[in-house]
Amino acid sequence: MTEGAAVGPVERAGNAAARGAWDEAFALLAEADATGALAGPDLPLLGGVAYAAGRLDVTIDTWERAYVVCIKAGDEVSAAGAAVRLAMHLLFDTALMAPVRGWLARAERLLEGQGETAPHAWLAVVRTYERLLTGDQVGARRWARKAVDVGSRWDPAAAAIGRVAEARLLILDGRVAEGLVLLDAAGVATTSGELDPLSTGVVYCELVCALQGLALYDVAEQWTEAMERWCDTNAIGSLHGRCRVHRAEILRLRGACDEAERQALTACDELRPYLRRELGWPLNELGRIRLHKGDIAGAEDALLAAHRAGWDPQPGLALVRLAQGNGAEAVASIRDALELPLRVPWKEQPPNTDLQRAPLLEAQVEIELASGDIGRARHAAAELQSVASRFDSKALVAGAALARSRVQLAEGDAADAERSASEAVALWNDVGAPYEAAVARLVLADAHEAAGSGHRAVMEREAGRMILEGIRTGAVRPAPRDAGAADVNTFHCEGDYWSVSFSSQTVRVRNLKGMRYLARLLVQPAREHHVVDLVAAETGNAEAVLTYGLSDAGPILDARAKDAYRRRLAEIDEDLDEASVLGDADRAAQAQSEREFLVRELAGAVGLGGRDRRAASSSERARAGVTRAVRQAIARISELHPNLGEHLDRTIRTGTYCSYVPDPRVPTAWRI
Repeated sequence: MTEGAAVGPVERAGNAAARGAWDEAFALLAEADATGALAGPDLPLLGGVAYAAGRLDVTIDTWERAYVVCIKAGDEVSAAGAAVRLAMHLLFDTALMAPVRGWLARAERLLEGQGETAPHAWLAVVRTYERLLTGDQVGARRWARKAVDVGSRWDPAAAAIGRVAEARLLILDGRVAEGLVLLDAAGVATTSGELDPLSTGVVYCELVCALQGLALYDVAEQWTEAMERWCDTNAIGSLHGRCRVHRAEILRLRGACDEAERQALTACDELRPYLRRELGWPLNELGRIRLHKGDIAGAEDALLAAHRAGWDPQPGLALVRLAQGNGAEAVASIRDALELPLRVPWKEQPPNTDLQRAPLLEAQVEIELASGDIGRARHAAAELQSVASRFDSKALVAGAALARSRVQLAEGDAADAERSASEAVALWNDVGAPYEAAVARLVLADAHEAAGSGHRAVMEREAGRMILEGIRTGAVRPAPRDAGAADVNTFHCEGDYWSVSFSSQTVRVRNLKGMRYLARLLVQPAREHHVVDLVAAETGNAEAVLTYGLSDAGPILDARAKDAYRRRLAEIDEDLDEASVLGDADRAAQAQSEREFLVRELAGAVGLGGRDRRAASSSERARAGVTRAVRQAIARISELHPNLGEHLDRTIRTGTYCSYVPDPRVPTAWRI
C-alpha cells in the first residue's frame, strides 16, 4: 500500500480481528458487506469473525454464500471446504445431524477424484463426529483414522481433533487405558499453542467431555482448569460457555451447588446465541444441580426446558417425578428412557453406548425399588455393575456399589447391604463427591438399622443429613486455592478523574461510565453481576431494572433467520426421503425429531396470521451498553497503563453477566 493511502474496512477488520476486537471487526465487515465492498475471497474472514462475535446465523449464512461463490467460479475444492466448514458449525453448534449429512454429501461429491487436500482432512473430522453422534462407532473409527492420516500431511488441527476422536472411540469400546494415554497425549500437544483458537477449544472441550462421560472427575477437573486458563484470553464463539458448563458439572460434584447454578445459568446466556438443540445440555445440567439442592420445582422447569430444546431430560425428570411422589410416572419415564432411548447427539454421552445407559440404570434401581419391583431393580443393578467393571471408573464403581446395596437391602440381606453401602461411601469420598457420599450414608444407615446396629444407623443418618443440608443451604463452597499474598492496588474516584495504581504505577483516568462499572467488578472478584443490575446501580434508580430499554428488540427471528430455518427444514426433508429409501429407521427417527424441533422454533417466533412475535430487549440493550462502556474504559486505561490494560483485557468478562476473574494463583486485591 502506498504511503498515505486510506485503509479499507476489510483490512481494518482484519487488524481488529488480529487483536481480538471481534465486535469491531464484525461491524466493519458488515458495513463493507452492506455497501458491496466485500468480495468473495473475504467471505471466510466474515464467517470466522461473525462466529467469534456471537453471530452464528451470519456465520452459517456466510459459509453458504462462500459455497455458492466457489461453485460459480468452478473452484470445487474451495466449495467443498466451505461445505465442510458449514457442516462443522451445524454439527458443533446446532446438533442438527440431517443438514450436516446433506452438506457433507455435497463436499464428498465435489472432492471425488480430486487430489488429497486439507478439505479432505476436515471432511474426515466432521464425518467422524457425525458417525459418533448417530451411534455408528465402527464408521466413526474409520473416519477418525483418515482424519489423522490426511490431517498429518495437510492440516495439523484436523489431525489433532482426529486423535482426540480416536481416543474417545477406544474408551467407548472399553479399551480405557489405551484411550486415556492417547487422550492425555492429545491434550498435552494442544498446549503447545500450534493450533488455531477454534481447533484448540474443540480439542479441550472434547477431552473434558470424554473424561466427564467416563466419570473420571479428578482428571476432568484438571483439564477443565487448563481449559479455563486458556479460555481467559484465547476462546472464541461458544467455547467460553462450553467451558462454563464443564465448570458447573465439577462444582456440582464438589457440592458447591449455589456456584454451580450460577455458572450453569450464565452458560445458558452465553451459549444461547450459538446453540440450538444442544442448549439442552446446560439446561439439563441446571436441572441436575437443582435436584441436588432440593429445588424440585426449579429442577423440573430446567429439565422441561431441556426437553423443549430437543434434549433428553432423563434420568433427571424421572427422579423429579419420584421426588414429587408420582411413582408411576417415574417408573414409566425411566423404562422408556432405557427401552426407547432418544438418539440425542451429546458428546459427553454419545448414543448407543454403555456410558449413556449407566446414569439411567442407577436411577432405575432407586425408582423401581420405590415402586416395589425388586426384580427389575436387580436386573438394572447387575447391568450397571457390568458397565462399571468394563470401564473401571471409581465413580461408576461407586454408583454400582450403591445400587447393589439398595437391592440387597430390599431383599433382606442386611449384612451384604452394609458392605456394599460402606464401599460406596468410601469411593464417593475418594472421588470428592459429598452429595453422592451423603446419599450413600443414608442407605448405609438403613442397612445398619436392618442389621440391628441402631447407634451406627443414627450416626450415619445424621452425618448424611447434615451434608445434604449444607449443600442445600449453600454452606458448601468451592475450595479456595492456595494463592499466597495478594498485591493491593487502588481504583479510586477523585471528582472528574480516577486515580488508578497497579504494579507500582499510578495513572489518572477521566471519569467515564465504564470506569464506574469496572470499580464494581474489581471490588468483588469472581462475583457475576447481571448487566441490568449494573445499569440500575449506575443510575441510582432501582426502577431502571424495569424501564431500561422498554421498546422491543424487534422480531425474535428476522427474515434472514427464518429463511435459514426453512433451508434447514428442506435439508431435513431430503434426509428423511433418503432414509426412507435406504430403510434406515434410526436415521429417519433422528431426522423427524430434528424437524419437530425446528417447527417448534418457528412456531415460537411467529404468531397468528404469520405475524412476527417480538423479543424483549432490556437485558440485551443493557448488555450492549455495559459492554461498550467497559471496553472503552479499558481501551483508555491501556493507553495510559499498558500493563493494567492487558490485565483487564484478560480478566474482565462481559456479557449478560459481567465479572472480574483474576488468575487465582496470582491474586490481585483492589481498594476502591
